[in-house]
Amino acid sequence: MEIKNNVTEFILLGLSQNKKIRMLCFLFFFLCYIAICLGNLVIMISITCSQLSNQPMYFFLSYLALSDLFYTSTVTPKLMSDLLMERKTVSYNNCMTQLFTTHFFGGIEVFILTGMAYDRYIAICKPLHYAIIMNRHRCNTILIASCAGGLVHSLGLSLLAIFLPFCGPNEIDHYFCDVYPLLKLACTNTDKIGFLVIANSGMMGLVIFVVLMASYIMIMYTLRAYSVESRRKALSTCSSHITVVILFFVPVIFIYIRPATTLPEDKVFTLFYTIIVPMLNPLIYTLRNMEMKNAIRKVWCNQML
Repeated sequence: MEIKNNVTEFILLGLSQNKKIRMLCFLFFFLCYIAICLGNLVIMISITCSQLSNQPMYFFLSYLALSDLFYTSTVTPKLMSDLLMERKTVSYNNCMTQLFTTHFFGGIEVFILTGMAYDRYIAICKPLHYAIIMNRHRCNTILIASCAGGLVHSLGLSLLAIFLPFCGPNEIDHYFCDVYPLLKLACTNTDKIGFLVIANSGMMGLVIFVVLMASYIMIMYTLRAYSVESRRKALSTCSSHITVVILFFVPVIFIYIRPATTLPEDKVFTLFYTIIVPMLNPLIYTLRNMEMKNAIRKVWCNQML
């Protein structure tokens, strides 16, 4: 069956039509993007140039910073340029490319967070076997599996969008190309496709979130037998992970677990996991982590001297 598609470009309605608000948003997101790039680059370089790269937790953290950098770069530069323009357009091919890359790097981030939670679970609940279980081969396997998981997730959503017929209005009520706003424009019944999106994104996010929170509950239960100092150190690390998981997954679940509808609040919630969380990750993982702060001091002070 031939796909009917009369649309060659989409018009993005963006965050606001008010010029003053758009200029304030541009300034805010410009500062956010600078903070994201600098913060995540500092983490990656500090870990790579120090002994922390030999520890699984920091091995995953460096790749989380890398995925954050790529993930937000699929959305933020386009958002900033559109805030300066009256008419915001994106070609059909670029729209599908943005949909694929956004969910690809977002999926990688989800699975890396899962790998980090698994690492903390083994470190605290099975400390005697930690060195054997979390060897470099296992870490590389988890990283490759994260990339494969992100690819499968993204391909699934992209194929659903590519085979949608577009023959009418082409205004996307969002600031980037995402699957639900595209479903709203399709000139066909999208109930079944919407159900597949919920299964692909909503249920995946919900199941992983429940698994992660269950693992942290088990970690907290195990910590009862530890000394006060060991408990404090473990809680400091785990609290950073829990904060990132909640900030990332709660908006994702809100967006994708419901039927294929778009709400005005979606743009605000989407900003959380596409821009705000990648900006906060470097702060969350460094301010409460003495090893990370020491590594940053050593690497960057040596470079400056």
